[in-house]
Formats: sequence, structure tokens, C-alpha cells
Amino acid sequence: MRFTIAIDGPAAAGKGTISKAVAQHFGFAHLDTGLLYRAVGAQMLAGVPPVEAAQTLQADALDAAKLRSADVAQAASKVAAIPEVRAALVDFQRAFASRAGGAVLDGRDIGTVICPEAEAKLFVTATPEVRATRRHLELTAAGSSTDYATVLADVKERDARDMNRADAPLRPAADAVVLDTSQLSIAQAIAQAIAAISSKQQR
Repeated sequence: MRFTIAIDGPAAAGKGTISKAVAQHFGFAHLDTGLLYRAVGAQMLAGVPPVEAAQTLQADALDAAKLRSADVAQAASKVAAIPEVRAALVDFQRAFASRAGGAVLDGRDIGTVICPEAEAKLFVTATPEVRATRRHLELTAAGSSTDYATVLADVKERDARDMNRADAPLRPAADAVVLDTSQLSIAQAIAQAIAAISSKQQR
């Protein structure tokens, strides 16, 4: 059985948490496509040309724990705006999406570019202020000394870059279910996502 779930949205909207829970609920494989761009961004910070990094990316470079810093997040957004980088990573993502047994992919252009034929599409969002609060708590819990104002500025800067890039801009697919998590608990957001996807399975 092939069933692809595309989950898109801006940084810190909750799409990663929702995607993992959805994958576990349905027994599907999960790919955080943002890690691909974070891995390329991390290699760029280490001096590797971004296109070369994307073309030679290996699965063992996708260590989430090493790729969660604010610097890597900004680098990921920058390399994601390079068409040659995106092209190099498309095949990797589409191969994952077409695997037997079902797949959940979360990112920024899954429903619009990578898997436009996905059986279920969600666009997870929240206000910039809510997302900055979440990301600030996440960073401080990890030992970062950054302040909320800086994180909010970073969130807005990244939104602008992701939404206005010429290649695969961040936007909901025309047939995506938009899920605003600003006022939802994690449990509520997951429940709404599962309900939306279940309705697609029953059609």
C-alpha cells in the first residue's frame, strides 16, 4: 500500500511534532526533510560549497541532535533558496515518499513541489510570536543564551526568505488542510491532524 502524507509549514509551527505522531499513529515511515537542508547548511558553515554538499549528502549526516542550532537553521534557509540544492535533494525525497507501507514527509514544499499527488496534505502554521516563544524555549532548554527578541527577528526573517524565494516558496497547497496551532495544545493539534488525514483515507 502506498499512502503519502505531506505536512508543510513555517519554522516552529509544530509540524515536526505532529508529523512524528501521525507517522506513529498510522504506522508509516517519517522523513523530516528540513534535516536534509540543515545538513547541507551545516556543511556550508564548515566550508563545503552548498551544491556539492547537497549532491554528496549521505544519510549518516542527518543527525538531528547536531543540526538544531540557530546558526544551522539560518544556513538551512539560505541553502534552501538555491535551486541547484533543491534539485539535488528532490529525488531523495520522492523516493522516500513512494515507499511501500506509507510515508509522512514534513517540510516547506512537500505538498506543492515534492509530492503534489500526496493523498493527504496539511499546512501547519501559527503566529510568528507563538512560534518565536516555542523556539526560544527550545533553544534556552538546550543551553542557548539567545533572547526572545532575537528569536522573533530570526523567525520573521526566515519566513520572509522562505515565502518569497523564487524556487518552491513556502505556501499551502491548494488542497491542503490548514491547521493553525497557535491556540492548540500538542495533543489537540495531533488529534486534529489525525482526523483530517483519516477523512482522506476513507474517501
